[in-house]
Amino acid sequence: MNAPARFSDPALPRHDWTLQEVEALFELPFTELVFRAAEVHRRWFDPAEVQMSQLLSVKTGGCAEDCGYCSQSAHFDTGLKAGRLMEADLVVAEAARAKASGAQRFCMGAAWRELKDRDLPKLEAMISGVKALGLETCATLGMLTPPQARALKAAGLDYYNHNLDTGPEYYGTVVSTRTYDDRLKTLAAVRAEGISVCCGGIVGMGEGRADRAGLLHALATLPEHPDSLPVNALVPVEGTPLGDKVSAEGRIDGIEFVRTIAVARLVCPKAVVRLSAGRETMSRELQALCFLAGANSIFVGERLLTTPNPEMASDERLFADLGLRPMGSGAA
Repeated sequence: MNAPARFSDPALPRHDWTLQEVEALFELPFTELVFRAAEVHRRWFDPAEVQMSQLLSVKTGGCAEDCGYCSQSAHFDTGLKAGRLMEADLVVAEAARAKASGAQRFCMGAAWRELKDRDLPKLEAMISGVKALGLETCATLGMLTPPQARALKAAGLDYYNHNLDTGPEYYGTVVSTRTYDDRLKTLAAVRAEGISVCCGGIVGMGEGRADRAGLLHALATLPEHPDSLPVNALVPVEGTPLGDKVSAEGRIDGIEFVRTIAVARLVCPKAVVRLSAGRETMSRELQALCFLAGANSIFVGERLLTTPNPEMASDERLFADLGLRPMGSGAA
């Protein structure tokens, strides 16, 4: 099936994608889909460059949300103990180590439903301290109000991560304590303050291809495309509803995962598409296909919040073998 195109130049961003058009992209022959995505990627990015980000859990566990994939939810018994919000100086020290290891962006994540005003001063100190190191700053702190977004922007926040998780039709299977509209309102508050949006989702949660198309359609029809678009493969965590389900039924097929990366590149052509959670179980060959299909960012460091991540030495070997280099480092 051929995906219809309304514009002569498929690399130009558009916001009027129909769900049927996105579904048609998924149905393209695999090699044709990856070829198209690779062409679009080259229009906006150097295909040999990959952005390196590092993620730190600045407040772990005890979250009131019931996201069915999450080890940090207070609703599930995963053996994870809740902690307090870290002190700003400890976070800045972690960011300095991340920069020394090659990270270009430092992301701070807190496990709670929404940001409380009482925590703003400490978070502002974290953000300003990380920004002073010369790193891009990113935070994922749950739902925000417009004044809170304004305060984070003033502190030096470059990116705010708030994922849609999945398509709107499957969303109720994943979480019941926060609506799709709640998530969209937070994205609107962030955009209104001039903070760049980092927004994507998780695949391999038992959803179908139509749900993956629904997620990417929702992202492609936002008022502005996400500046950063993470595509996570579910890391099954024992004790979580979706983790137990996926462990029994099997993870998402690798070819289907690459299709999702490629469609993300096509419908949000200027976004930095991040190959996020799940890399530690992906083969080198699968990761290489993802980079070919348009992924151009990864998380580095040994952990992503509470789940494992490939070792830096492994990533360095992969980059060397593929001829890739950190974004902005210049030609080898």
